Amino acid sequence: MNLQHLRNYLESRTEPVCAYLYDLAHLRQRVDMLRRSLPLQCKLFYAIKANNDALILQALLNRTDGFEVASLGEIQRVRAIDGDVPIVFGGPGKTDAELEGALEQRVMLIHVESEHQLRRLDWIARRRNLVADILLRVNPAHVPPCMDAQVSPEAGCRKRPQQATLRMGGQATQFGIEEAQIPTLIELAQTLPGVRLKGLHIHAISNNLNAQAHLALVEHYFDLAEAWQRRYRLVFECLNVGGGIGVNYADPHVPFHWEGFCAGLSALIAARRPGFQIVFECGRFIAADCGYYLAEVTDVKTNHGKHFAILRGGSHHFRLPVSWRHNHPFMVLARDAWPYPFSRPAVHDAPVTLCGELCTPKDILARDAHVERLRTGDCVAFLLAGAYGWHISHHDFLSHPHPERVYLDNGMERV
Repeated sequence: MNLQHLRNYLESRTEPVCAYLYDLAHLRQRVDMLRRSLPLQCKLFYAIKANNDALILQALLNRTDGFEVASLGEIQRVRAIDGDVPIVFGGPGKTDAELEGALEQRVMLIHVESEHQLRRLDWIARRRNLVADILLRVNPAHVPPCMDAQVSPEAGCRKRPQQATLRMGGQATQFGIEEAQIPTLIELAQTLPGVRLKGLHIHAISNNLNAQAHLALVEHYFDLAEAWQRRYRLVFECLNVGGGIGVNYADPHVPFHWEGFCAGLSALIAARRPGFQIVFECGRFIAADCGYYLAEVTDVKTNHGKHFAILRGGSHHFRLPVSWRHNHPFMVLARDAWPYPFSRPAVHDAPVTLCGELCTPKDILARDAHVERLRTGDCVAFLLAGAYGWHISHHDFLSHPHPERVYLDNGMERV
């Protein structure tokens, strides 16, 4: 987003600023670039859990190969903007009503996460005289050693703290079917007339920043899929490798090396020649950098030798930094107007902790972050806030007003 667009917004508001700004033109340009770089054998779906606003979905419609959802409510959000766009349906806790709704709404693929879910889906589909196309979600027995190493995008594996922020597979979690049980589930699926096995879904990690390690992970997924194809003389149509590609909140100037990853993936596909399509379902990686969260500084003070800035907003609007326990990147937008007849609280050339307005010491968006100058009345703009910001937050805690949500398209506001 052009910095001037942020300043224009600030100049147009008189109340204490608290808002999300989303740049739709940038979002379209980004997803076009990501999709263009992928090998032809790959598909790119958008995981709408990251940000399911209607204008975001409309901006991505026909620019991705479809949408990944995790509830009936998300299915309905997608169908509200288009009746035919492909949908794939994941999530460990699908109810009967959700499975029925998925069939009614013509979901393309349902990711089955357990034997019980498989049997229920077969039972529901047969009652409707339908056959549901499915992928079995695998929780692999392990992930490649590189996934336990923190490495630069160009480097090899080293023994350092784990790189991926979250793990959904390769260990005990609620996600997917344990790898050792997959043969039994493949055999069972082949006997159930209400389901049709199309392939596998394997999504073991989240927010991985290392392209080489992620390529090794996809190659491991290839190994698993091809081994089961040979064993059962199957021809999978699809291998969904999930999302899991990360956003570097610690240093936005060093992003995941997408072009290098795609080049490595092209070489892997050329060498392995898999017969199935490779599907990515990215959310954060697509949408994060289209959004900003703006919060005005309502007070600056010092306690026990440390500086604190209190914001008009906080984790009830933007829970991501608290949830992931990181200092979120931000910039200070100066506002020179000062309406009061007394001095303006400020901090100069010092570390400051950016706090929200909630009555909890956990309401911290950045801790001991250095600023050249931050004054009461200035505005803090948090970067990379287009994904998992508003949509994962506890909006009504303490009943504070919700932030304004503004969608800019080439600098013009859309409603």
